[in-house]
Amino acid sequence: MSVAGTDWDLLSSYAGLLLLACTSIYAGAHGSLSSRSTRERGKEGAHNDEDEDDEDEVDRLSSQDAYLFPVIGSAVLFGLYLIVKYFGTEWITWLLQWYFTIAGVGSVGKSLIALSRWTLGPERWQKFDKVQFLILKGPRDLLTVSLRTPSLFLIPLGAIPSIVYTFGNTDTRRSALLTDLLALSFSHNALSLLKLDSFKTGCVLLSGLFFYDIWWVFGTEVMVKVATSLDVPIKLLWPKSLTFSTERGFTMLGLGDIVIPGMFVAMALRYDYHRASQKQPTGHVSKVYFAATLGAYVAGLVTTMTVMHVFKKAQPALLYLSPACILSFILTSFTRGEFREAWEWADELEDKGEHKGIVKPHLNGKADTNSPSDGESLAASSSSEIDAAMGQEAKRRLMKKHT
Repeated sequence: MSVAGTDWDLLSSYAGLLLLACTSIYAGAHGSLSSRSTRERGKEGAHNDEDEDDEDEVDRLSSQDAYLFPVIGSAVLFGLYLIVKYFGTEWITWLLQWYFTIAGVGSVGKSLIALSRWTLGPERWQKFDKVQFLILKGPRDLLTVSLRTPSLFLIPLGAIPSIVYTFGNTDTRRSALLTDLLALSFSHNALSLLKLDSFKTGCVLLSGLFFYDIWWVFGTEVMVKVATSLDVPIKLLWPKSLTFSTERGFTMLGLGDIVIPGMFVAMALRYDYHRASQKQPTGHVSKVYFAATLGAYVAGLVTTMTVMHVFKKAQPALLYLSPACILSFILTSFTRGEFREAWEWADELEDKGEHKGIVKPHLNGKADTNSPSDGESLAASSSSEIDAAMGQEAKRRLMKKHT
């Protein structure tokens, strides 16, 4: 459809991609917040300690990791290019499809659980019964899986997109809806789990990938060749049509252009919560850095699409997104007189040793052992570690509760 020389079909596809990308980053950034961070602002202060989320915290990405990221990424990308060029796409596509099928089951399921929890609210969610599965070897706890009852239905439901994508016909696999559903869940969970440890690390990562993207897109055919050859859900698609017709094809945005700058935006949100925690708790968080970096991401992506539209050529999005995000942080921090403080801030893992295994009184009169109680977390611990932290008596009550 063209009105007065304007291709509204194409412009609508740009707007659709922008909406999907920003929604994914917004959700992933808030998913990266620990429950402890939000409780410190009084949002969940009334919740029982037993129902505290026990996220599977992973080590933060450090500056050393950021320096290696473009190197490892280049090696993987070039390896995929050689495979596609000299061995074809059939077997590598088959292998990757199975990988993303298995990963998609857990990813979509986890995203559905997060969406349900957000929709119902933490208080209502914690009223659902909790089911725990224990794998024991003698006196040792090898694995503990803790789920709220709705999760028992949401996880199988999350398997449907992966199954349909893998075992459906060609048209089904190329469905933009299925691809976007899987890709959005991957980006949401990646942003929730992959966390930068400081703004310094974020700037190093974005700067390195700035040159990485320029080289592999403008300097070679590698990036475009790999992206267009592999039929896997690692990209967002939007039809070039106001009526969602697929006749003209799709506009595409790679997940890397969402997750990489999204990690920086998520870190800015965590810094906003850190700043708020240093003040008197009022329950309000001024999300200045989050708004600035997310706004910069929108501006960078709009610039990317504008240049691509004008020159009719694929653009390395990080060429525009990386400077936009970095400059937004620098300008915001300098304007507020907080650059030094923000630059030296480190988003370190909480010292769980101070909180694990401390037996506290619970509202129902039972001991709260701070055992893994996340409705959807997967945790593993040994019996000896529990004994050292909480004592034999607390362990006896815990085991009695679940047998």
